[in-house]
Amino acid sequence: MNSSDSIALTRDVDASVIPIGSKVKLLKGEQAYITQSLGGSYTVVVNGNMFRIEGQDADALGLEPAAPKQATGTPLTQEAIEKEVWSQLKNCYDPEIPVNIVDLGLIYDCHLSPIGQNSYKVDVKMTLTAPGCGMGPMLAQDVQNRALSIEGVDDVSVELVWDPPWNQAMMTEAARLQLGLL
Repeated sequence: MNSSDSIALTRDVDASVIPIGSKVKLLKGEQAYITQSLGGSYTVVVNGNMFRIEGQDADALGLEPAAPKQATGTPLTQEAIEKEVWSQLKNCYDPEIPVNIVDLGLIYDCHLSPIGQNSYKVDVKMTLTAPGCGMGPMLAQDVQNRALSIEGVDDVSVELVWDPPWNQAMMTEAARLQLGLL
């Protein structure tokens, strides 16, 4: 969803400044333009500055927040959980780039380890498009939150790594095509 029309914020809302990641409060009544709504969060421009608003705060934009997933109560296999982790990671987006972090090539490693009966730990090694990106902690937290939302995942470790350095060749062909790099 991109909006060329401004939306008046319906309430005060916490946001993160893009690209530095610092937290701010946007005030009720301020005019916002939605530039990206991918992965359940919103990138908006307010007073010429770019911010990320989390999906649970969609109501501040006059939108309906996404409903949380309901647990099934049925134990999942390790393979099914791993597949769901990758699926959830494909819902994580850098707020400045309309491609998910998996297709961008930012996930270097992701594996599960059993920590109990029907209980797993997820270990993720990921990088950023640039070491100085202030959104790194926010993206890592998004990865952790999405993995923890999966039934059977009870612990998540996300490590930001810089070796090897990220480059555009790490993107999938679909990502390069979407960004006009092919």
